[in-house]
Order: sequence, then C-alpha cells, then structure tokens
Amino acid sequence: MPELVLHVTGARPNFPKAAPVIAALTARGIPQLLVHTGQHYDVAMSDVFFTQLGLPRPDVNLGVGSGPHGAQTAAVMTGLEELFVEHSPDLVVVYGDVNSTVAATLVAAKMGIRTAHVEAGLRSFDLTMPEEINRMVTDRLADVLLTTSVDAVAHLGNEGTDPGRIHFVGNPMIDTLLAHRDSFDPEPVRRELDLPDTYLVATLHRPGNVDRPGDVQELVQTMHAVADQARVVVPLHPRGRARLSEAGFFDHPDLQVVEPYGYLEFMGLVRAAAAVITDSGGVQEETTILGVPCLTLRPNTERPVTISHGTNRLVRRDNLADNVREVLATGPLQEWAVPPLWDGRAGERIADVLVGVLRP
Repeated sequence: MPELVLHVTGARPNFPKAAPVIAALTARGIPQLLVHTGQHYDVAMSDVFFTQLGLPRPDVNLGVGSGPHGAQTAAVMTGLEELFVEHSPDLVVVYGDVNSTVAATLVAAKMGIRTAHVEAGLRSFDLTMPEEINRMVTDRLADVLLTTSVDAVAHLGNEGTDPGRIHFVGNPMIDTLLAHRDSFDPEPVRRELDLPDTYLVATLHRPGNVDRPGDVQELVQTMHAVADQARVVVPLHPRGRARLSEAGFFDHPDLQVVEPYGYLEFMGLVRAAAAVITDSGGVQEETTILGVPCLTLRPNTERPVTISHGTNRLVRRDNLADNVREVLATGPLQEWAVPPLWDGRAGERIADVLVGVLRP
C-alpha cells in the first residue's frame, strides 16, 4: 500500500508554508491528505489561501474555531485522533507554532506515528509566548526537524537533539513568496483605500501588545504618534480589536483600520509600503525578501536571521515613532542581505527529506 503523508494546517501562517511542500510531494507521486483544523476559519484568514496559492481544498476541515488555548488544543487533538485512526498515516507533517501544530504532534507521538516539523528550532526564549511553548514541545516530540535557518539548527543542537533528526532545508514560505511575487500588485488596494504615495502597514495582535490595558494604552499612543508622520494601514486581526477600539485606537484620521486581506492583496500592500510595523513572525520573513524595512514591536524574535540577514529591527513602544521617523528619512532600501537557502527551493528539499524517511 502506498505511503500516506497527512498535512495538518490550521491558521493563516501555515498555508504559505504548506503549499510548496504539498506541490513537491505531489510531483514525487506521494499520496497525501490535507487537514484544515479550522483554527482560523474566516475567508480572509484561511479560505482565500487555497484559491490564491493553488493549494488543494482540504480533504477534512475539523472546524474547531477560536477559543481558549486549552479548549482549542483539546478540540484539535480529539478530531485528529479519530482521523489518524481512520487513515493510518505513515507520516504527519506539521507547520510553524500554532496550537494545531502542537496538538497534532502530541496525538501522533502517543499513537506511534512519525511526525515532521516544518520550521523547527526557532526560539524566542520567551515562555510568556504560547507559540514558544508550542515550538519546544513540538520539536521535542517530532521525528524529523526541518529548519529554516542556521540559528535554528544551533538551538536544536544546544538542546541535545540527535543531529540525525535535523535537516537545514530553507524556508518554504519564501518559496510561496517568490512564486507569486509578480502578482503582488499594490495598485488595486491603494486605489480602494485612496492611499498616498508614502504609507505604512501595521499588523498587531500579540498578547504583549493587545491584552493588558496598560499595554493597549501605550500602543494607542505610540501608533497615533506614528500616524502623525504618515498614513498607516492596519489590517486588524480579530484578536484585540475590541480592546483597541475601546482605547481609542480608531480615532486618529490617518490610522486606516481595515479587515484582513488575502495573501496576494496583503503582500501587494506590503511591497509598496515605506515600512511595516508588526508583531508577527511571518511578516518579518516576507519583508526581509521584499526589502521593506520592518519594525518588530516585540522585545525578542525567534527569527533573528531577519535582523542579521534582512531588513528587520526590534523596537519598543517608547521608540517606535523615532524609528519610523528614521526610516522615512532614509527612504527605500537599495540593497539588503538575504538568509541562506531562502531561494525558492525549500519545498523540494523538504520533499526529498520526507521521501527518504518514507522509503529509506
């Protein structure tokens, strides 16, 4: 019977990572099953990716929806356990650091099913971030660790991981970006929003920015100071929207809050931006390739390669406005470094590793 690879996706960041892996395994004739847990469940946060990225429609959608971390993780585990019993996959592939990732890995480990983790080894060393806990648990249990950067390899080595489990393959999210870069047209969104030539994009949803009232007030003040300098487009994640609204975030005339966009529309918006302000991991990577200055509003990053080989810098709420002023004065970047193996072929390298695991 042919080997079955089962992919588990659940949230917006997973889809651009999974697309090139699924395509490369398809080209190698490997039977696959795509599971969408439904952790992100609206059109802009999930469905549009299947259309825009050429992903096959999910074979299964668990429809778990949002909720507290424990309840969401438990719902994913329950649904996946039934699926794994039904389909008996030879290998489960998980992506990134969302709750669906750690849930799938736990179920597979308990059932004796091999697991491969795409984007293994990233560390912020900040245990207040739920994603950091998900990364650590997933990497401890997964059989195959597929890393995007040299620092990720080093982290796994420092944790005593068997080197035979670690494979430096590059970043499949960048495969997706490079494959679609010619479709990143900013003009439709710019016309829709009536944007000036110089504008900024901001994506903000992390607990450290939008959960506590004091942090929210500081964020509103600093973002208003940024909007005093240039128009800011904010595709606002549902998380934290109510708290930001209550704190007056929406009150500045040059803070333009919009619903989340699809992949192509959002990347077009980013491509033409003077800079991006974010607390997202994936945006740090995408701006690194596009040469757009990225101001990461966090005390740490699990993607330091985007600072050493990219356009990213860490900022605080108390110095964000000054950093924006500096970026606007400097103007567009003319050259910038790119991390090793972020070359558009990571999906092929991952497929080669996985075929080797299935057919040693």
